[in-house]
Amino acid sequence: MHDQARIREVLPHRHPILLVDRVDEIVHFESLTAVKAVTGSEPCYADMAETAQGKDFAYPASLILESFCQAGAFLWLESMRAVDRRLDGKLVFALAKDVAFHLPVYPGDTLRHELRMDRVLGDNAFLSGRIRVGDAVVAEVGSLAAAIRRAADLDGPAGH
Repeated sequence: MHDQARIREVLPHRHPILLVDRVDEIVHFESLTAVKAVTGSEPCYADMAETAQGKDFAYPASLILESFCQAGAFLWLESMRAVDRRLDGKLVFALAKDVAFHLPVYPGDTLRHELRMDRVLGDNAFLSGRIRVGDAVVAEVGSLAAAIRRAADLDGPAGH
């Protein structure tokens, strides 16, 4: 199991956008199970109207996917560390396809990300998996691609 201290060593994200609370299982270059507890004090609920009702509190799908992506980043980065290989550049999200959201997620729910690393090809990794709350599958990710890009390539043209 990897706790917040280890997650913060591996991922560059910090509050309020660090969306992985714990990593329960990891098989390097193969799979990972991680959790994220959704609470009513999430920043996305900060400006909710006092008259908001139940369905208004559905956790945003974009944050569910972001949390899944961060779990995938942890899998790749920690796998690379395990074989003593450093990534030469920054890890960036490239694409997600065949993403299906089946059920809403609410404060009090705990997301359980179940990821598979399907392939690593050069500086690109391809992952897939599902997200559960309890036994219910709330979302599925058919394919997620991440890439390593040199920092200079991400900065844009000089002077801009």
